[in-house]
Amino acid sequence: MKSRQWRGEASYRAVDYGDGWRDNEAARELRPRPKFNLPGSTEDCLKESWGNPNHDYNFEENSENSDRSSSGSSFPEGYSQPKLSTRSKFINDTKLEARRILEILYQDGPGFDAKTALDDLHIRLSGLLVREVLAGVLETLNFADKSRCAKMGYKFFVWSGQNENYSHTTNSYHLLMKIFAESGEFKAMWRLVDEMIERGYSITARTFSILICACGEAGLAREVVEMFIKSKKFNYRPFKHSFDAILHSLLTVKQYRLIEWVYEQMVAEGHSSDMLTYNIILCAKYRLGKLDQFHRLLDEMGRNGFSPDLHTFNILLHALGKSDKPLAALNLLKHMNEVGCFPSILHFTTLIDGLCRAGNLDACKYFFDRMIKQGIEPDVVCYTVMITGYVMSGEFNEAKGLFSEMIAKGQLPNVFTYNSMIRGLCMEKKFEEACMMLKEMESKGRNPNFLVYSTLVNHLQKAGKLLEADRVLRYMVEKGSYIALVSKIRRYRRC
Repeated sequence: MKSRQWRGEASYRAVDYGDGWRDNEAARELRPRPKFNLPGSTEDCLKESWGNPNHDYNFEENSENSDRSSSGSSFPEGYSQPKLSTRSKFINDTKLEARRILEILYQDGPGFDAKTALDDLHIRLSGLLVREVLAGVLETLNFADKSRCAKMGYKFFVWSGQNENYSHTTNSYHLLMKIFAESGEFKAMWRLVDEMIERGYSITARTFSILICACGEAGLAREVVEMFIKSKKFNYRPFKHSFDAILHSLLTVKQYRLIEWVYEQMVAEGHSSDMLTYNIILCAKYRLGKLDQFHRLLDEMGRNGFSPDLHTFNILLHALGKSDKPLAALNLLKHMNEVGCFPSILHFTTLIDGLCRAGNLDACKYFFDRMIKQGIEPDVVCYTVMITGYVMSGEFNEAKGLFSEMIAKGQLPNVFTYNSMIRGLCMEKKFEEACMMLKEMESKGRNPNFLVYSTLVNHLQKAGKLLEADRVLRYMVEKGSYIALVSKIRRYRRC
């Protein structure tokens, strides 16, 4: 074990400086190209490699998604699905009831008693129904008066909490906290936290994430961290200790400098690091551009008996790719195989993404082909990274070829793939084809998001095609599914 670690350490030193392995043919294919910046959409595709989104792992949070996934299950002929159909009906009925409640809340004001109107509905409350209503209020914040939305959410929260057949969950507190946070009602948010503690609710990593997001902009992030470090009410499970829970939450909200400070406090208090801790610190150092500190951390890992895992290698590969060190990255891939930590599609995609950001498309193509030769088939994310790279480098024909290839191989493009293709068509001045692709993606079940619409509208406006840009916006409004985005698009147009 130890010999493997120290051999690995030597390999990292060689990798970081691009020393060691050399191959003339590979070197010719990996020659550098001009740098360019990729849009954020590609990074969104890869965000899972840097940390998971925050979720509350309970029925209320995940019931809708789990129902969707269950509905896709196959059953032998002759078998009925009574439980599934009952659950689907329950969820659909709950959504209808949530809409009725929201309609009443929207009418609240002088001359209208929302509480009496809600009582008259005689609705049986459930955790899912409360979640749907609060989530609806949260969505309304995007295009309505924030202060009024906060009052609506709080009024419903109090009313539902007084129902004798229902008790609030931690999840419902978190949703109201988010409503207060996004409305700028920070005092109300903190009072809600105090209420949670007084009533014995768990203060979790999710609670911390909401608070750190809200207080970070106000310059109070460190105070929030200190409070959670000292708190005896903080339920940090499933993490090893509170520091790991805090570090992981800070990573998801991109508070990299604060991660460094928390790690210093952790070491000062004598807490030991585990593999999760080291990976979070490595990721934070990478995001802060402190690659020179990698060696010290890797040495410390080895001394404490830890070997780099798949997540560690993923961080190192992206760092090497973005630093335009393809030969060093190849050396690291070989080392991974030697120590039995075999690269997956995620590792190749991460490396290719980094190289794309460095502008080295030849190296991207080399590793893309090498991955296929090793029996690893590219998925939609990998294809999207390659397509985005070609689009941003002005090689649209190459992007178009890969787009056709992925479809031929049964890989359905996602919204990020379509966004890159629409961007490429606009850069080629093929605006009619770009608008046709917008409708094509909808016909194939890929609903455009705000990024897709703004990409198309931005290029049309820059080309002086204001009538066409306005037509795209009207088309979005007619679809009816993007009401929450209308105000953002309109603000975007005024910029």
